[in-house]
Order: sequence, then structure tokens, then C-alpha cells
Amino acid sequence: MNESPVIEKEESALYEKRSQRAIENFARGGINAQYAATRDEALLQVMAMIPAGVTVGTADSMTLHQVGVISAIEARGQNALINPFARDAQGNRLFQGEEREDLKRKVLTCDVYVIGTNAVTLDGKLVNTDAGGNRVAAMIFGPKKVIVVAGANKLVKDADAAFRRIRELAAPQNALRIGIKHHSSEHLELPCTKTGLCADCHHPKRICRYTTIIEGVSSEHRGRINVVLVGERLGI
Repeated sequence: MNESPVIEKEESALYEKRSQRAIENFARGGINAQYAATRDEALLQVMAMIPAGVTVGTADSMTLHQVGVISAIEARGQNALINPFARDAQGNRLFQGEEREDLKRKVLTCDVYVIGTNAVTLDGKLVNTDAGGNRVAAMIFGPKKVIVVAGANKLVKDADAAFRRIRELAAPQNALRIGIKHHSSEHLELPCTKTGLCADCHHPKRICRYTTIIEGVSSEHRGRINVVLVGERLGI
């Protein structure tokens, strides 16, 4: 007898229970959070939070592409999209050098910023590690509204568990993804892509340089950050 569907239902039920706990704790820090059982539900929730006519900024995120957020914004045609990390069908960057850096700066002044996250804690924190800092910078300050989309597989107990998740899972896999999918041979030379383990290296292409913990928002920014927790395995 194939028990896979049963396991999926049990996993989904667990995801929802954990998500609801995180949602309650996010509220204490002035962060709006909601649960979507599927990526299709999540897409509807995200698009409903993006008014027509506003400028939308983003950064590199597997989760957003899996949910279909970027393609939906483009297809709707009601928003100017700033995406410094846009790539062609072969995975090559559309923007390079100073042009790409300028677009990263423009994201900081957009109306709505949509992004993923490395880890979500049950006590209501967002934990992230960046290579360039642009992703976490926009989450913290700049855009008027931030929408964070995360699969419930990224839920962990606390900040310590989040750090372990980033170092042991997210960072090595992301570095490998960049190396293979985006044709960066330099990233394939990182110690973590060779061994699968973080080595706290000093490689020029190291992707772990800026680590942030968002524990909440200031009183004047209550509701600025909006989190959509999805009851599926998404992203890395």
C-alpha cells in the first residue's frame, strides 16, 4: 500500500500548526503574517497585497519563482518591476556591473518589495544571510511594504536553529545552485560546494557575509512587513 498521500497530509497538518504559532508571535512584533495551504493560495494572497500602479522590487529568490509571483506580476502588467537578478531562459544575467548595482539601489526606494527568506523562527523572527547585503537591506528599511514568502519547511525553533539551517543547508545548496544553474564556475570552487559543509571561508565569492535577525518592527512601521507562510516545501 502506498502511504505517500497520508504522509503528505500529516506533513501539511504539522506545517499549519507550526505556522500558526509563528504567526501569533510575528503579531507581537508588529509583523503581519498569514498562512496559505498551497502555493496557489499563496500567489493569490501575495498579488492581493500589491496594488495596481505601484513599483515592485525584488531580489534573487527560488521561492518567488516556484510560487509564480514574478511571472504573475509581469503577466498582470499593472506594476513596474525592478529585478536586478533577472535572467534569460538559459540562466544568464540580463544586467551586469554598475547597471545591476544601480538597480539594487532603486529597489530600496520601491513601493512594494517581494522576497523570500532563509529561515523563519517559531518565536516570530526572520533570519537571513546575504552575499551582497542588498536583499536584507531592503527587508529592513526602504520599501514602503515588504512581502516575505516562505515555505513552511523553513520554520525552525529559534535563531540558533536558523543559523544552523543557513550554514548547514541553505548556504551550501544556494552556492551550488548559483554555480550550476547560473553558470558561475567560481561558486563551484567554494569549500561548501566541494564538501557540502560550511568552512567559514574567505573565498572572494563567499555568499555568507551579512547576517540579520528581524525580531519585529518599530511602532511607526507596524504592518510594513508581511509574511506569507506556505504549507509546502519551497526554496532552499
